[in-house]
Amino acid sequence: MSRSLIPLTLLLFATALLAVPAAFAKGSHPTLSVRGACTQQSTSTLKLSRDDRRVEVEFEVDQNRNRVPWKVTLRNNGVRVASFMATTRAPSGSFEARRLIADRPGMDRISAHAVRSGETCSASHAAPKAASRASTSDDGPGHDAGDDHGHDG
Repeated sequence: MSRSLIPLTLLLFATALLAVPAAFAKGSHPTLSVRGACTQQSTSTLKLSRDDRRVEVEFEVDQNRNRVPWKVTLRNNGVRVASFMATTRAPSGSFEARRLIADRPGMDRISAHAVRSGETCSASHAAPKAASRASTSDDGPGHDAGDDHGHDG
C-alpha cells in the first residue's frame, strides 16, 4: 500500500467506527410484529416497541376497501387504554393506528381489537422487554466524599 493511501484508509476506518454506535443507538428499541386474525378477508398486524418508558402500539387493518369505519380498542393486560374510530383510506384500503401507552409494572400484554359491520380483527402479544438503563450518576460506591457532581441530593 502506498504511503499516501495509509492516512486515507485510517480516516475511513475511524469514520466507520464512529458510525457503528450511532446506527445501534437509532435501533435501540426493538420492534415486535405479530399477525392478527380477521373473521373475513381483511388482514391485521400488531407492532409493539418500547419508547421512553412507554409502549408504542401500532395496529394496522387492511381491508382493500376505502372509507370503511372501524371501532378500535386497545388493551394493556385486559384494561382498556384507548378506544377510537379509524377509517380505511386510499390507496390500499387500510388504516394504521399508532398510540403511546403507559408502561405498567411487570409484563405488558397488549391486545388490539377492531370491529366493523360483519367483521372483527384482533391481535395480541406481550410487549418487548424494556432495555436496562445504566445509571448516569457519579454517586456510586467509589465517588469522592462530599462530591455532589451527580446532583443526587
